[in-house]
Formats: sequence, C-alpha cells, structure tokens
Amino acid sequence: MTMIQAIQDGLYTALAEDDGVLVFGEDVGQNGGVFRATDGLQDAFGPRRVFDAPLSESGIVGTAVGMAAAGLKPVVEIQFMGFIYPAFEQIVSHAARVRTRTRGRHPAPLVIRAPYGGGIRAPELHSDSSEAFFVHQPGLKVVAPSGPYDAKGLLLAAIDDPDPVVFLEPIRLYRAFKEEVPLGHYSVPIGKAKVVREGGDLAMFVWGGMVPWAMEAAEKAARQDGIETRVVDLRTLFPLDVATIVESVEHTGRAIIVHEAPRTAGVGAEVATLIQERAFYSLEAPVVRVAGFDVPFPLFSLEDLYLPGVARILSGIRRAVAA
Repeated sequence: MTMIQAIQDGLYTALAEDDGVLVFGEDVGQNGGVFRATDGLQDAFGPRRVFDAPLSESGIVGTAVGMAAAGLKPVVEIQFMGFIYPAFEQIVSHAARVRTRTRGRHPAPLVIRAPYGGGIRAPELHSDSSEAFFVHQPGLKVVAPSGPYDAKGLLLAAIDDPDPVVFLEPIRLYRAFKEEVPLGHYSVPIGKAKVVREGGDLAMFVWGGMVPWAMEAAEKAARQDGIETRVVDLRTLFPLDVATIVESVEHTGRAIIVHEAPRTAGVGAEVATLIQERAFYSLEAPVVRVAGFDVPFPLFSLEDLYLPGVARILSGIRRAVAA
C-alpha cells in the first residue's frame, strides 16, 4: 500500500471493529477527503459514522471533544495543518485538559489528522510544519509516521489511545512509495522510535517527510565519505523515546537533527537539549541541526530553497563528523 491507502485501511479497520469510532471533517464523506484518505468509507459505514462537517475547524474539533467526553472515539480530518490554527483554542484549552479538568474521570480519546509539510508546490498555508505548537502542550500526544506500515499501525494505536492524539501525515509521502501493510488490526506503539539505518559514526534524528531524504543523505555520506550514520525515525514527537535517543548518541558520540519546521524552538531543540542533559559525556562534537528557516513557508518558487533537502543534510552530516 501507499501511505494514503494504509491510512484509509486503518480507518476502515477501526470503523469496522468499534461502533464508537466516527470519522468527519470537511469533504471527508461523499468526496472522500482532499487527498482521498476517506474514499469509500461513507458508502461502507453510512453518513451517521462518516460525514461532512461545516467549514469550521474550531467547530470540528469542539464537536469531537464533546463526543470523546461522552465516550465516542472521533477521528477528525483537518485538510491541511496550516488550517488547524482556528481550532488551536479547542485543542489546547479543551481537548488537552479534559482528563485533568475532570480529575481523570473522563479521558478524551480523539484523533486529529492533519496533512503537513512541503514538497508538493502548494499555495500558502498548505505546507506548514507546526508540530512544535502541539508538542509543547501537556495532555496531547503527537505522532508523525514516515511510511505506510507505521502510518496504519500508529493510527490504530492513536484511535485506541485514551488521550487526544495529533496525527501528522507528511503530504509529500502520501503516494511516494509502497510498503507491505498487513490487513486487519495491528498497532505500532506510540512513544517508540525506530532505527531505520545502522551506523557507528553519527546518530541522525528525524521524522515524517524528512526520513527518506535523511536516508538518501546517509547513503551518500557512506559512499562518498565513508561516514556510517545511524538514522533514527522518532515516529512520536510527544512522548519522545528518550532511551533510544540517548543510546544512539552513546553509541556514536555525535548527533544531527533534521526537520523541515523553522529552526528556532523547534522539536529539534528539545531533542538537542535531551542529548545535552542525558548524554553529554558521550558527545565528541556539538549537536548539529538542519532545519527550515525562521520565515513563513515560502511560495512554490522558493520551496526547494527552504526545505532541508539531501544536499543540506549531507552538508550537516559532514559538519558533525568534522567538528
């Protein structure tokens, strides 16, 4: 399956297994969503379980919070991450606080799906990577898969989770490649990173749409420079897999962090701080960050200059090893 097919199959599986699961958002019903992630689900489960919502992100998430507090498991789609900001108040003031506000009596088992990231020449507000906003908010879990197998497994885990999950789907990878994906229910644990390439010279931490470029840069570094890079796909941005991060730095002595969100106060800064706190005496050089720039995501003519592509990542690998 492609990633979009895996997400669709995950939603189908959840809807078939649990009558409490509902899927809704803008155009997700009859049209199957802007990327067709929900294509065919309304026909299979009916308009009471898969339905279109008004053009109101705040209303979509606010409704989902109420449903979750009442015991349902809503899965809502925000068409692009850049459209999520009107719902920010509902997410951080309500969804993230239901369990605390009710002293644990009411969890909030809802999933907010949001396509994110650049690389498809989209208009303004269609390519944002705002994961740091949500990672900073206690009460939320934040997930960012990089392939079809993990996308389905993490989505099913998110739907089963008793707490709200912001589920980030890299647009660039929706139809980029295929993987073997099991039919039926399986889950990938939230909060567990995956080592996708072994290496002893450098540890590279990455997630979502950056993983394929990181892998390509690591392979080039091995061929051209003899640098063997361990690539760690974090998969979950909150909670972070601290043990894997620390072990990887202890193993290699050097670290690089890659993300397409702006550099300042990004998730990469938190990872770098964890490394300094937990693995300082293993470091042989400063941690290197390769990230987007501290500007709004540019229009498509400048997109390739903004994104940390293979060349910038490769340069970062060389800097980390040369220091």
